[in-house]
Amino acid sequence: MAHLIRSKFQNKLSNAATSMSNKSTAKVSGMMARMGFQAATDEEGLGFAACDDLDYDHRQGLQMDIMKSDEMGGGDAGEGSGEGGMAGGEDGMATGDSHYQRDGTGPPPSGSKASGLGEEEKSPKITAWEAGWNVTNAIQGMFVLGLPYAILHGGYLGLFLIIFAAVVCCYTGKILIACLYEEDEDGQLVRVRDTYVDIANACCQPRFPSLGGHIVNVAQIIELVMTCILYVVVSGNLMYNSFPTLPISQKSWAIVATAALLPCAFLKNLKSVSKFSLLCTIAHFVINILVIAYCLSRARDWAWDKVKFYIDVKKFPISIGIIVFSYTSQIFLPSLEGNMQKPSEFHCMMNWTHIAACVLKGLFALVAYLTWADATKEVITDNLPSTIRAVVNLFLVSKALLSYPLPFFAAVEVLEKSFFNEQERTWFPNCYGGDGRLKAWGLTLRCSLVVFTLLMAIYVPHFALLMGLTGSMTGAGLCFLLPSLFHLKLLWRKLLWHHVFFDVAIFVIGGICAISGFIHSMEGLIEAYKYGIED
Repeated sequence: MAHLIRSKFQNKLSNAATSMSNKSTAKVSGMMARMGFQAATDEEGLGFAACDDLDYDHRQGLQMDIMKSDEMGGGDAGEGSGEGGMAGGEDGMATGDSHYQRDGTGPPPSGSKASGLGEEEKSPKITAWEAGWNVTNAIQGMFVLGLPYAILHGGYLGLFLIIFAAVVCCYTGKILIACLYEEDEDGQLVRVRDTYVDIANACCQPRFPSLGGHIVNVAQIIELVMTCILYVVVSGNLMYNSFPTLPISQKSWAIVATAALLPCAFLKNLKSVSKFSLLCTIAHFVINILVIAYCLSRARDWAWDKVKFYIDVKKFPISIGIIVFSYTSQIFLPSLEGNMQKPSEFHCMMNWTHIAACVLKGLFALVAYLTWADATKEVITDNLPSTIRAVVNLFLVSKALLSYPLPFFAAVEVLEKSFFNEQERTWFPNCYGGDGRLKAWGLTLRCSLVVFTLLMAIYVPHFALLMGLTGSMTGAGLCFLLPSLFHLKLLWRKLLWHHVFFDVAIFVIGGICAISGFIHSMEGLIEAYKYGIED
């Protein structure tokens, strides 16, 4: 009997010593991991698992001893406290036992993901084709109208950049989604993050847990607001060039377009707007076909000799921003992938959407440039004959006005969540009352945002320069720089050497292109403003 007691005592001591050793190792490795790119290596992960197992065995042994002592004590007191003891035991295991929670046999805590699982399953999921349609809408929008202008200043290198940007944006979209996942104890990938902001915050932990989210939010707001401004600019430009004989300036047309956009301030959701999105996109494809058909009718006069191999050093960086901005879709990719019926089809969807975009954009830009050569304008429809131009431009204006609410509503949501959310202790109170209605001052702020886009469109009415500036400033950051940086930070120890090489190369090249494009776009805007150059 004494030998049995002594062996049990020695086993407990050895288990406790091993547990303490593993915990110490885990703490040290955790401190070291905060200084590097990865939270823990495989050996450290095994140490965490072994530590959990020892803790579990130790607690189970203690609990069995307590139960045996209670059974030996017996009596009315034990029976009277049985229910309370069992409840307390269940609570203790639910909060303290890692195996109990990992196996999913315990009650989920309040507000946990398990309680919302039913809601997620009830929410409709989209197929890979529907997800691809959304991506196509984002990267095949109105901003392809500026691509022939990029060929004007880049020649064959501009065509190469259209292909290169498609490959890089497809790759960075995939690695951005990879940052949403981590491996569990069984080596299975589990989605632990939901948004671009979550990825950014995870990269900045533990020292600056919210810095990355703030940076991404600022970049998103800038890109969304600049997109709204571009829609107003292109609406004024198209209307002015459609009716040049009318005594109405481009700025006046922009004011008329903004007056039609003021109801966007009252939007609570995009149900009413989404009904027109399909017709809007189909109309845009029809317009592209009409432009290409007109260009093909003049194929005999194509100026192949005008497509050059050298570049305009001053203007070409602007073209880079235009091309990059036409491919921006990373902002909503995390949400899109999370709502797919089969997330495993995301990579295939990204491949065929970007291949299709690359082919269509390259053909459209080359054919349009060959038709008008050095006379190519910032918005290619301005080169069409007046009879065709008016019809095409009216369709494009309708598309621009119907597309405006989407980035506007997204920008409003980001602003409200960042600055007007009482639950997250933001700077300002909530824009909505207790009954869910928008407060008067909240509506005033929305109207002010619409007016701000108008003022920017009036004072900077240069579509290509604004598009290049936005692509260089936020497009390159959200599509090139941040995804590659986050990928290196979160998955450093699991990356192969060629993945590291691609990420570093994309970050360096993207940084150079962003800086040069931003500088030259600003120089172009300053020159246009200084000398009164019209769009």
